[in-house]
Amino acid sequence: MKHKNSHLLIGYWDRLRKGRAVPDQTDIDPRAIKRMLSSVFILDAENSSHPIYRLAGTALCERFGFELRGTGFLAHWDAQSTIALASLLRQSLRRSQPVCISSIGTSPSAGLVELETILAPISFNGGETNRFVGMIQLLSDQTMLNGQPIAFQRIAGSQFIRESDPLSPFDDLPPPSAGLREFPSHPRAPHLRLVVSQSKPHTVHFSDEHARELLAALSAGPARPKTA
Repeated sequence: MKHKNSHLLIGYWDRLRKGRAVPDQTDIDPRAIKRMLSSVFILDAENSSHPIYRLAGTALCERFGFELRGTGFLAHWDAQSTIALASLLRQSLRRSQPVCISSIGTSPSAGLVELETILAPISFNGGETNRFVGMIQLLSDQTMLNGQPIAFQRIAGSQFIRESDPLSPFDDLPPPSAGLREFPSHPRAPHLRLVVSQSKPHTVHFSDEHARELLAALSAGPARPKTA
């Protein structure tokens, strides 16, 4: 893993397990990952050959140029990558182990960027492990996209990861430009904090019900209109 936010998400996932193989989706508190939330998504992989975005942050929808919720995760990957990804998803669910995917994203005008995708397996309401909490981060200068969305991705590498894996260097990652809202990857970037006014804050569970509204409210961008 190269991006600091990738390590933060895996660390949070690991803490939520509390002795279990994987955490449950309802254990996730959106406020605890507020700084990363616009790049976070929930993936339904009951059919690992056709995984579906159940929820997606605003930055991701902007990055790919459309509302991702309800669309196929593999739809914006090239043909060879979809075969490899379906296999990786099955292995990750079976092993109850997160996977890090490196890829190259291409815009319609052939602009290229490097991306890092994290997929961490979770259950839902105590059921089978057939979902993922994930995040997609840019590792290269987004201005290479010339203001255009990512049209498709090609997998460049993958690795099953553990929270104890060492942090890869990320000092040389380019700073984000003003076009999209990207989170700091500098070593001095602040750690995640949960700031609340209540003396005993209530946990906001990350279930499907109303979760889309929470994503819109906590993401850095403007609220997206509700759909029927």
